[in-house]
Amino acid sequence: MGIEDKSALLLHVCCAPCSFAVIDELRQSHTLTVLFYNPNIHPAREYQRRKDGVIQVCGEWAIPMLDHDYDPQEWHDAVQGLEGEPEGGKRCAMCIGMRLSRVAQCAADYGFPVFATTLTSGRNKKAELITPIAEKAALKAGVRYYAADWKKKGREEKARKMIAERGIYRQNYCGCVYSLNARLARKRDQNRRGM
Repeated sequence: MGIEDKSALLLHVCCAPCSFAVIDELRQSHTLTVLFYNPNIHPAREYQRRKDGVIQVCGEWAIPMLDHDYDPQEWHDAVQGLEGEPEGGKRCAMCIGMRLSRVAQCAADYGFPVFATTLTSGRNKKAELITPIAEKAALKAGVRYYAADWKKKGREEKARKMIAERGIYRQNYCGCVYSLNARLARKRDQNRRGM
């Protein structure tokens, strides 16, 4: 397949660590455009650090990037009433659904026949949860979803190495205020126990 034959794909990315190996792989087989849409990330400075990492990755390989507005209130409205849910629970499903619905609609609006997401590369993000949500969003928008569990086939190790080599910021929580609070609570508990 020649470069002119590569099919267009819109890739939703959440951060550089989750996307580096995925972008590297997909840029070989597709005409790739990256979409950064993550109103769940808290606080704003964390959002900017993650976005800056994605900009660096895209810049290295001259991958076009679409940046959707940061509107945390939109996310808070979507997950209202689910604040007490654990990581991986109903709040996460709602968050993923909200973001992938927007991604699927962007794919349709910008003329991409297919979209993918790097969310399945996160160690706490299950492809079994994400894929049906993405497929439903794709069906509604009239596009296709490129399903992949990006944690497999050594991609995590490859991404870790690529990020370390380039000195790109690596976050230590999923992204939302609730995952941050849970991480801080775990850290306080460990400190109290002398760990």
